[in-house]
Amino acid sequence: MAVAAALSLQQQLLCFSNLKTRTRRTTPWLSTRKSILTHFNSQTNKLHLSLISCSSSTSQSPEANTETAESCVNLGLQLFSKGRVKDALIQFETALNLDPNPMEAQAALYNKACCHAYRGEGKKAADCLRTALREYNLKFGTILNDPDLASFRALPEFKELQEEARLGGEDIGYSFRRDLKLISEVQAPFRGVRRFFYVAFSAAAGISLLFTVPRLVRAIQGGDGAPDLWETAGNVAINVGGIIVLVALFFWDNKKEEEQLAQITRDETLSRLPLGLSTNRIVELVQLRDTVRPVILAGKKETVSLAMRKAERFRTELLRRGVLLVPVTWGEGEAPQIEKKGFGSPTKAAAALPSIGEDFEKRAQSITTKSKLQAEIRFKAEVVSPAEWERWIRDQQKSEGVTPGEDVYIILRLDGRVRRSGKGMPDWDQIVKELPPIEALLSKLER
Repeated sequence: MAVAAALSLQQQLLCFSNLKTRTRRTTPWLSTRKSILTHFNSQTNKLHLSLISCSSSTSQSPEANTETAESCVNLGLQLFSKGRVKDALIQFETALNLDPNPMEAQAALYNKACCHAYRGEGKKAADCLRTALREYNLKFGTILNDPDLASFRALPEFKELQEEARLGGEDIGYSFRRDLKLISEVQAPFRGVRRFFYVAFSAAAGISLLFTVPRLVRAIQGGDGAPDLWETAGNVAINVGGIIVLVALFFWDNKKEEEQLAQITRDETLSRLPLGLSTNRIVELVQLRDTVRPVILAGKKETVSLAMRKAERFRTELLRRGVLLVPVTWGEGEAPQIEKKGFGSPTKAAAALPSIGEDFEKRAQSITTKSKLQAEIRFKAEVVSPAEWERWIRDQQKSEGVTPGEDVYIILRLDGRVRRSGKGMPDWDQIVKELPPIEALLSKLER
């Protein structure tokens, strides 16, 4: 959650706090106010930041126990960490009534939105976030990356808020393309070197061609001192052929990079798709990495239902292999109608794409301990926001040359990437033979 700002009339010192808070950004303070350091909560295994005042004096004034917006926010975060969401919500509301400064108001509104999201109150969560975005400089990337808002991002209210932010000129994912290129460079580290040589050799061949063409003209004209025609023609052909090949390789490499970027985009989009577990908790697929192998069954209702019934015969063996069935029925998802309105006058805004990166994955993985997740995971999960799932599956079908809308299955690896896919429904007996048990060495290598 967002930063809880520290205010004190005494001299402030840098210190660690045992309180649980969340933040994504900080704002410079006056010299008498200090930002706080990162704190790791071992109970929830989640990274948070906290702003707490530390006095240089051992004595405390009577005003030290006075209720402030800061103290209410910090107390609310403590209560939220213990699962007392209702009590935490009261504290955040109290903080907003105690004349908070902008940082405290942003923290209270953002954390209040997380409480409403936890309770499934999408409209109230959207109202809090809308106010924080409009009046207290909250960055939209914070909303995109917080696992505590995973359930909210699956609701129509989030789509409306995202569209309002985009129309109002908010940055809702400016770094997406840049981060994709960084990932692409890691996966293909020598692409830049190859391109350099393509350009360098093409330039060398072009310069050589400038000198060779006049020689070819003199060779064709003949006469005393004229160069050999066939030798000169051969040199021209080599230079021209080299330029053609090098230019073709350059464009081929560019095309491969675009295909790779498209695949990375699909992988990252897949990682953010929401699922409902057996305990009715909503998580994003990235939170299940290294824990299960999702098998997506997409098709007509009758086909998917039949595949699910057949899977029940192999339930024990599939569970040993970490299989989690994810049924997606065509036509169940309808995109929400979004009212065209923005936070301010429309300006040149960034594309509506999510920010990605290593930090997001770490925070998403640490939302709960693996043992607790495994206790909540059963044989089947329900898709949330079916329209988003259908859109991703159709994009995946196009990339593999399959007609969008056909019945397909997609098996994911433990690390969340696509293992393989096929038309129709899977042969469960073959899948049992193909997938190693979750505790096997091959499964550990797959993580």
